[in-house]
Amino acid sequence: MRMWRNDAGLEGKSVVVTGAAGGIGRAVAKGFAEAGSKVLLVDVPGSPLREVSDLLPGAGHEIYEVDLADISTHASIFAQAQKMAPLVALAHCAAVLRRRVTVDDVTEADWDLQIDVNLKATFFLNRTARDSFKAAGTKGSIINFSSQGWWSGGYGGSVVYAASKGGVVSMTKGLARSFALEGVRVNSVSPGGVDTSMMVDTMSAEALQSFIDLIPMGRLAEPDEMVGAVLFLASEASTFVTGTVVNVSGGQLMY
Repeated sequence: MRMWRNDAGLEGKSVVVTGAAGGIGRAVAKGFAEAGSKVLLVDVPGSPLREVSDLLPGAGHEIYEVDLADISTHASIFAQAQKMAPLVALAHCAAVLRRRVTVDDVTEADWDLQIDVNLKATFFLNRTARDSFKAAGTKGSIINFSSQGWWSGGYGGSVVYAASKGGVVSMTKGLARSFALEGVRVNSVSPGGVDTSMMVDTMSAEALQSFIDLIPMGRLAEPDEMVGAVLFLASEASTFVTGTVVNVSGGQLMY
């Protein structure tokens, strides 16, 4: 009998959460742990992953320090997750933002970093996740984090970041179509303004308030307000959902 719950099919299974030391990634990892999953927390070397792991309820969680821009490391991530328990989901929260004042301040290095981490690494990580599900003979769910910048185009010096996230949305749709018959679903969560260091620490107080003024709900989201959408897309409650973008922006982006 099908269970219509956001945590259906997640208990006792392993999930991979990238960017797990960041604000949203940490909240997503905690949400999966509360659903009974064994979480493989992935982030760059030197991140406080052990601190995050120690805060998670349940047992069997592990950490994995790796730079996702090095695509040769991707297979080892999923091999480790499959050792923990049968893998059911990848929540890809990792991203990098180089916010500049104007587009004229953007350097080639800024472009390369954001495209390599946010776009290239996402493609190869998704494909490797599909390979892991296929090798195990199981279905699976991939949830990529984009940004409402994929629709707005971003502002000033954040245009490159927005372009990379627009690529993530397009890629999510294409991979969803490509992987569908293999039983692998690919969807995206598109946050609006979230109270994280990536958002708050890279903007002046005036610019941040101007941004908040555009949100109908009148505030930034808390990181844990992203969790419900992720669990829904990872769980058996969404088995016929693929290639979609779930907008979580407090009404700032409507389409």
